[in-house]
Amino acid sequence: MKSLIAVLVMLSGAVDALAQTDTITGRVHQLEEVAVTETLRKHTISSSSPLRLLDRQDMRTMGVTDIADAMHRMPGITLRDYGGAGGMKTVSVHGFGAKHTGVSYDGVMLSECQSGEIDLSRYSLDNVEHLSLVIGDHDDIFLPARQASTPAVLNIQTLRMPTEDVKPHLTTQVKFGSFGYISPFVRYEQNLSNRFAFSAVAEYIYAENDYPYTLQNMTVKQHDRRTNSRMNSGHGELNFLWSINAFNQLGGKVYYYDNDRQLPGQVHYYTNLCKETLRDRNFFGQLNYQTRWGDRLSLKWLGKFNWYSSSYRDPLYQGGVNDADYWQREAYTALALLYTPNSRWAFDYSADYAFNNLNGSSQRTVVGHPRRHTVLQSATAKYKNDRLTVLGRLLFSLYLNEPSRNFYRLSPSVSLSYQLLENTDWYVRVSYKNIFRAPTFNENYYYHYGSPDLKPESTHQVNIGTTYGNDFLQLTLDGYYNQVRDKIVAVPYNMFVWRCVNVGKVEVLGADATIRFVQHLTEEHLLSLTSSYSYQSVRDKTMEGTSTYGNQLAYTPEHTFSGSLSYENPWVNLAVHTTGMSMRWANNEHYEDTDINGYLEFGLTAWRKFCFGSHQLEGRFDLKNLFNRQYELVRFYPMPGRSYQMTINYKF
Repeated sequence: MKSLIAVLVMLSGAVDALAQTDTITGRVHQLEEVAVTETLRKHTISSSSPLRLLDRQDMRTMGVTDIADAMHRMPGITLRDYGGAGGMKTVSVHGFGAKHTGVSYDGVMLSECQSGEIDLSRYSLDNVEHLSLVIGDHDDIFLPARQASTPAVLNIQTLRMPTEDVKPHLTTQVKFGSFGYISPFVRYEQNLSNRFAFSAVAEYIYAENDYPYTLQNMTVKQHDRRTNSRMNSGHGELNFLWSINAFNQLGGKVYYYDNDRQLPGQVHYYTNLCKETLRDRNFFGQLNYQTRWGDRLSLKWLGKFNWYSSSYRDPLYQGGVNDADYWQREAYTALALLYTPNSRWAFDYSADYAFNNLNGSSQRTVVGHPRRHTVLQSATAKYKNDRLTVLGRLLFSLYLNEPSRNFYRLSPSVSLSYQLLENTDWYVRVSYKNIFRAPTFNENYYYHYGSPDLKPESTHQVNIGTTYGNDFLQLTLDGYYNQVRDKIVAVPYNMFVWRCVNVGKVEVLGADATIRFVQHLTEEHLLSLTSSYSYQSVRDKTMEGTSTYGNQLAYTPEHTFSGSLSYENPWVNLAVHTTGMSMRWANNEHYEDTDINGYLEFGLTAWRKFCFGSHQLEGRFDLKNLFNRQYELVRFYPMPGRSYQMTINYKF
């Protein structure tokens, strides 16, 4: 056991962070930074499934301040945000819900067996090289089976380590802003030789989050400030990459996160009393090993151990009635084998195994000590020539649950991309994917709420789109139809007991459009425009005649929009940006006065970089919610009004 722990302490970084793998030939090519960006940009156009990409330059010119803000700039996404720097932030894609969205961190999937939702506020944008969202199946088939087990996957790729020299490189940064926000950040990276590199990252965030808001009831206005909203969090990472030789690479990561925060309550008239607190702690270590034999056969192995705890306290209830503690653990391993017999065909077989368990502080929080063994196997074939890409996959999923029921499924998917005209980047794409979601531990075992006899939710997604790109313009347009059967919903048994049951059916009809325009006015002047729009009709089709039939699902807007316009020049770079959405409902019944107004929010970003030899100093100013628009993403949780953030970054 001690030796296993010692191995886990050295765990994972991204082998792919320093090299780009050609999944057709299996060869690994060392690429310069610009080449990597252009390759990824090309993939967004030629991909057989919708692929959204934001790299560091995109996020700078678009005025993005955190990962949740980055999600606002992608079409087809619905973000739930409970306000402020410490508010929980979860993302759903194409109406599937946050539990259907997977998140990968440096090539290894994150897990949350208790609630099934990944809180994106835990992950720092300052340590991210690029974000990519794949809706359907990724064209890179050399992936673990778990990456294919959700309708959509958000890939978070952290900054790459240096490879050019053996000098140490240090990045120091401090952010400060409105409502008591301050965040120092430091990153150290170095090549100890031309084959071994490591990096260390540390970040701390403190924020009072006591922003003002206004409540209006007819002609009566109430002005107040957010209370019980303090955030106090930190995270650290250790990464290494060892290029053993031209055929073998080993990467590792150790990650720790600790967030001790207050939980703001709902805002109502005449009361703002809340004293709830939540402490989240998360440790994981992961290893990533990749090798190849000749030009035809490549192997990838992943290993991970994850530990997560949450401690909830509510002092307003005497005797700790509402207090709860949870601990969850996961051991995960995956193996992928890629065979490329020639330049046109590629085949992959991947097998994953995961063990999860959960326990709580009392019988009231968790029934028993649930355990889950998960076995995922995928077989994928890909054909690619100069104009056509076809990908087909079969995913076999086996879930062995204790003490609830077991289940297994075979899930097919297929996608196609075709270049309409030779020597142009104009493509059409079609994809279909069938997948299902296993019930979370809360849905199975939570006291007076969970039901051990639940069936998994089954989903179908169909996408048809076209993409176009050249040196200065990129366009994408996708239409999609999704369906969820056996949707898990909570229904009341009496005033105090609710039960999760399979009764739901949801149909989604939507469209996404993006445009990216870049124009060099002169060598030193660059103008860029980025915009996205989404339409989503997400309707309850469970049972005709019920109060919810045909209604748009709660918290899902029909229309969302984002845009940014930036001007880069030798003096001060400027960007103006906006995000917005149409009205939403706070419940599926659409009761009177439960609608949430739509909004359009604007922001302004200015930045300037100074270079002194190998040293680099960058200053940045962000003005958020420029017109002080008050709005909500979750009902009774007002978002901050006008605020600012200053960033000073120094590298050598």
